[in-house]
Amino acid sequence: MELVNRDLADMRLSYVSNTLDDATGTLHSSDPMALFDTWLSDAKKSEHEANAMCVSTTGRDMRPNARIVLLKSFDHRGFVFYTNYNSRKSTNLSENPFASITFYWKERQVRIEGKASKTTAEESDAYFSTRPRVSQIGAWVSNNQSSKVESRAVLEAREKEIEKQFEGTATIPRPEFWGGWRIACERIEFWQGRVGRIHDRLVFDKTESGWDVSRLMP
Repeated sequence: MELVNRDLADMRLSYVSNTLDDATGTLHSSDPMALFDTWLSDAKKSEHEANAMCVSTTGRDMRPNARIVLLKSFDHRGFVFYTNYNSRKSTNLSENPFASITFYWKERQVRIEGKASKTTAEESDAYFSTRPRVSQIGAWVSNNQSSKVESRAVLEAREKEIEKQFEGTATIPRPEFWGGWRIACERIEFWQGRVGRIHDRLVFDKTESGWDVSRLMP
């Protein structure tokens, strides 16, 4: 098959929409979460899924892999997403709890590094209860996420089985194999695209007393 995307070397944009000056870093030196909150609010105005993030993990085999998941909450304890505990990402995090997160919005990136831990059962139950019923069913259908399945028909048949199992049940319980991960924020970098690729990069490193703020070379 002939590949048609031959113009990639000519694809480029000039980043002109915003700046990230040193004063911003100084202002948020005690609380980078406030800066993240501001950037997320900006992203929600234009992005299709502003809470979409790339979570990168490495398991015992030392082979990195990444996938897009949805941020469901964040605070000073870390950034939370929910998934199947039998999935490849969960297996990776059980073997090596250190992970990174990347958000990409228009001319902006946020990169977060830290150690992951499971949310409490109470937290997972609370979030699961807010999901649409069809998504709750879906969690039960994919009981062994990331494993091979023979066909789409197998999934649809299992979906019907689960629907019948919970028919007439007002509240679908959270399966034990499903829950949340919280990635603590030990390092967070804010990247703002600039003209000429001389980008703004401010990084906040967690210390015992607070945060150290530095500017990085683009």
